[in-house]
Amino acid sequence: MSEEIKITKKTSIGDVIKKYPETEPVIKKYFGAGCFTCPGSKTEDIAFGATMHNVAPEVIIKELNEVIEKKKT
Repeated sequence: MSEEIKITKKTSIGDVIKKYPETEPVIKKYFGAGCFTCPGSKTEDIAFGATMHNVAPEVIIKELNEVIEKKKT
């Protein structure tokens, strides 16, 4: 049985970076490269980051999940 991969607005940015390194281009696109060294990324979730960068969380979540799905296939 395969694990369902699902990033939500409550998933921490740090967890995404750690678990899914293939999402790096999407993180950089919306949040900038600073997320990779920012201590706050370990606790800040996608929704918070999206708000801080004036982007709808749904847009980022959709792209992140698409990248992960492509990696699976």
